[in-house]
Amino acid sequence: MLKILVVDDDIQATTLFKTILSAKGYEPIIVNDSETAVDVAISTNPDLIILDLMMPEPNGFEVCKMLRANSKFSKKPIVIFTAMGDSESKETAMEAGASEFLTKPFRVEDLMSRIQTLINN
Repeated sequence: MLKILVVDDDIQATTLFKTILSAKGYEPIIVNDSETAVDVAISTNPDLIILDLMMPEPNGFEVCKMLRANSKFSKKPIVIFTAMGDSESKETAMEAGASEFLTKPFRVEDLMSRIQTLINN
């Protein structure tokens, strides 16, 4: 079973992700504290990471950079998932190492399609 780490300080959002990902046959790993995200990623070795941007320090941009700095995650897919849909946030996220940038609200079909594409590559 493929593991997907979801990092978001919004408990309702992570509960929704957990439900969706479990129903689709993935093993969700939920983190609601960005300070522990990298440590949890290292200990669980997920196949893909879904990361919110708007979190207390470190924010999602910083967590993405920290993950990419670790050789274990240099090529793992990182999906930024945020309400910040402006082009500057997208550009900054991609510069930080994001593989994909999706905005909230989302359609489950779009999320699952992107996840499948990233995992298959």
